[in-house]
Amino acid sequence: MPMPVTLSALDLGALLCSRICHDIISPVGAINNGLELLEEGGADEDAMALIKSSARNASARLQFARIAFGAAGSAGVQIDTGDAQNVATEYFKNEKPEFTWEGTRVLLPKNKVKLLLNMLLIANAAIPRGGSLALRLEGGDTEPRFVITVKGRMLRVPPKFLELHSGATPEEPIDAHSVQPYYTLLLAEEAGMKISIHATAEDIVFSAE
Repeated sequence: MPMPVTLSALDLGALLCSRICHDIISPVGAINNGLELLEEGGADEDAMALIKSSARNASARLQFARIAFGAAGSAGVQIDTGDAQNVATEYFKNEKPEFTWEGTRVLLPKNKVKLLLNMLLIANAAIPRGGSLALRLEGGDTEPRFVITVKGRMLRVPPKFLELHSGATPEEPIDAHSVQPYYTLLLAEEAGMKISIHATAEDIVFSAE
């Protein structure tokens, strides 16, 4: 399905940069707060604990973004799904859902791995109050299929993703908040994979094949 709206390369790059900055500004700000506590002679242990946890959080988010949004090597390169699993596991240590990853470790084209990580972000947004997020990789490296099941309170498919996925022209321009759903669908198109959504009262299943 063709995208209902097209961004220029410059706009897409700028909006993705804004999105990444938004994701890491909170832990970086917390590091700064911890340093200020140290300068003011506050509780050293509390300040150092804040700095360490925030630094780990910022690092996890940057490592995740490097694969999910970055070039991750030259054109046509393959990425080990084990590396994707590692960055995703670290990323979700700072998120609300309980995260599980199931599947054989394989090498996949980079855009398929990038799609997988971006689908995890979409699935995470579907359970804002937390719950469980389970990823299952099927098909090995020949016919890969991604299945992500989320369960939790206040289940709902992210509205902007649902709007773009339906093929409808968005009511509002793509901005830093909605660029990630847009980018996810762009990756699916480039990777030759179709994203499906199955939602019930108990869970939501996002799949790509």
